[in-house]
Amino acid sequence: MHLVMTPKDPEVSVRLADEGFAPYIWGNDFSFEVRAYARVDRHKKVEQWPLDMITPYRKCYGIDPDEFASYRGAPDSAIFMAYLDNQPVGHVVVSTNWNGYAHVDELAVAAPARRHGVARSLLDVVRFWSHKKNLPGIVLETQNNNLGACRLYERCGYQVGGVDYLRYRGIDPQTAEVAIFWYLLFESRD
Repeated sequence: MHLVMTPKDPEVSVRLADEGFAPYIWGNDFSFEVRAYARVDRHKKVEQWPLDMITPYRKCYGIDPDEFASYRGAPDSAIFMAYLDNQPVGHVVVSTNWNGYAHVDELAVAAPARRHGVARSLLDVVRFWSHKKNLPGIVLETQNNNLGACRLYERCGYQVGGVDYLRYRGIDPQTAEVAIFWYLLFESRD
């Protein structure tokens, strides 16, 4: 499936994932271009983080719909899909983490559908889901090479709660990729 976005302001809708989840995953490109690795400073805005520029390359995390099969219909997890003009273009997988926070296990938007409010709509649904479950906030992880995601989370009110410099060293001992944990803390659970 090749999605062509033509409307200037297409309508975004979000609903629980259905049997169309796997075909949607297999039929879309979720890769992004990496141009730099940021040196995270939790006391500064993302735009102020120093960058180590690199030769650009495409990054794809290899999304497997079967990995989250048990999440559908479970009481402490959910998969939501986003649609632009009734075409599936994004998803979020959320669960209740061991520490009581909602944990975004995966958030992805198909490449042609980016910059249309899809990711923000999915994060809004996670926030609603978390409030309904009376959770204290949301935690998610991204990497220092996914600056678009970092800027989005910052704009949505998330703050850096931690940086793990060793998380990806098991995959590549020489990697400059580090994990950034973002938190959205709710003021009250009442």
